[in-house]
Amino acid sequence: MEQRGDTGGQAEEAPVSHTRSIDVLIAGAGPVGLSAAAELRRQGVRCRLIDRLPARLPYAKAVGIQTRTLEIWDRMGLVRAVLEAAVPMHGQLIYVNGREQARIELALPPEVPYGFAALPQYETERLLEEYVRGLGTAIERSTELLSFTQDAGGVTARLMTASGGAEEVRTRYLIGCDGAHSTVRKGLGLGFEGGAFAEEYMLADVEADWDLPPGYGVRSLHHTDDGATDDLLVCIPLPGAGRYRMSMLVPPELSAQATDPAPGRTAGVAHGLEGGRVPELSHVQAVVDRLAPRPATLSTMRWSSVFRISHRIVDRYADGRVFIAGDAAHIHPPTGAQGMNTGIQDACNLAWKLALVISGEAGPALLTSYDAERRPVGEEVVGRTVRHATRGIEADPDDPKTIMLREAQLLVGYRDGPLADSPYGPTDAPQPGDRAPDCSGLTTPIATYPLRLLDILRDRTGHVLVLYAAEAADLAEAADAAGVLRMTGSSPDTPDGPDAGAGLQTIAVLAREAAPTDPGALAVPGYRDTAGEFARLYRPEGPTGFLVRPDGHLGARFALADAKAALSSYGAALSAPA
Repeated sequence: MEQRGDTGGQAEEAPVSHTRSIDVLIAGAGPVGLSAAAELRRQGVRCRLIDRLPARLPYAKAVGIQTRTLEIWDRMGLVRAVLEAAVPMHGQLIYVNGREQARIELALPPEVPYGFAALPQYETERLLEEYVRGLGTAIERSTELLSFTQDAGGVTARLMTASGGAEEVRTRYLIGCDGAHSTVRKGLGLGFEGGAFAEEYMLADVEADWDLPPGYGVRSLHHTDDGATDDLLVCIPLPGAGRYRMSMLVPPELSAQATDPAPGRTAGVAHGLEGGRVPELSHVQAVVDRLAPRPATLSTMRWSSVFRISHRIVDRYADGRVFIAGDAAHIHPPTGAQGMNTGIQDACNLAWKLALVISGEAGPALLTSYDAERRPVGEEVVGRTVRHATRGIEADPDDPKTIMLREAQLLVGYRDGPLADSPYGPTDAPQPGDRAPDCSGLTTPIATYPLRLLDILRDRTGHVLVLYAAEAADLAEAADAAGVLRMTGSSPDTPDGPDAGAGLQTIAVLAREAAPTDPGALAVPGYRDTAGEFARLYRPEGPTGFLVRPDGHLGARFALADAKAALSSYGAALSAPA
């Protein structure tokens, strides 16, 4: 049955050119769309990435980069470029009525490989764009999705190209990463329930000459006698001496509650930068004069804007062969820098599943797990950021360690999702669906320095099986099982029938107390848990296997004696028919 996603494009009467079919069409080349393209191209999937804008916007919108995002980029081989461009976020200074009320240190456990970082969104997009281009895909600028229809075999999309002509594209799947006013979401007719904050805000990218410690954000509030906030200033450090992205309430002379949405926007979704009203440096300086904890003169304003905040989430993340991710699926306050990072995880979760289905190594039912795993995450993020925006993160009832791990997005997990196999071992140890923690202190007989688990996983594109044991003999049978495992399915997207698949990428980790072993006798690459970090963090009960998904979550955990059955069970779950 054909489903239409017609949005009434303006080039309906233009001559239409037709192109050959592709695997995936991605609408929107912000950080989320670029991340989807990056992961798909890494997995060998053909995709097109289009964006209606002629160039990247030079705005420092989403600036916070969470630890979990850096881990994902490490797996992709992108993280070094990000680390060289970004600045660290050490903490936040909170002031109320001119007095320091709290100093929040953004501290994480020592085994976590990365801290918090800040980078202007346009720089994040530049680095991702260069990465994707290196994989053979360039953004098609000034190209807009007008409408689409889908049927059992794929999606037919109608585009307006940079030349002004219409183009019809046949694609197996369509991903809408096209923001809060998503054409794809509207074309699917998805519900987008929520509300909006009445306040209007200003954003500005400026330099301040104060003497506050580098790497610390500032949140300065003015409370009335009854405790209500009637004035605020939030400053996030950016690369460059004294440079910050500042946000504050809009002064009365710039306030204009929009009654008509901008062209192409959905009525009722007031979210993001507003056009037409541009704050001047004097507007921002006036707020700094009132609320800054130190006297400061502002200069070098690179850009400024008025923006609005809504909080909404869709009723489903997918419909047939069409998916949405990022702001197209969920919008919320920028508190805690959760939005872009959540969208990037959406993209990576979806991309590896699409890659397996398109290759024929998994059945189409695998794609239903995208909504099942990611929409609960989106719901939690929307609710939490609204609470933090209205009451402050300092009012969160959880202990500081839990708050920091959650803000870093290290607690995101899918234990209740459809792909989580039965737990094995201690329930408070990493189980199927949980993030696979990094660890240090892994050694080889050749390298004279210890490795991290992320070093070993870097640039690998599929599932990775980690076998842990104290005796090399215990690894042999499990390694044999992994060598013959085929995660296959009868996907209709593979013209020549199901792919035979490849044996799992497998590594062995020998316990610290294991006897010296000839590395060549292991049959798979072997590392020693010299520092005992792997055992401490993963808490194996005897010889244990851990299957790490492409997005860095555990797919299965099992006793090595049960390796064949456990791996076959997981492979069957991936290969289930629709």
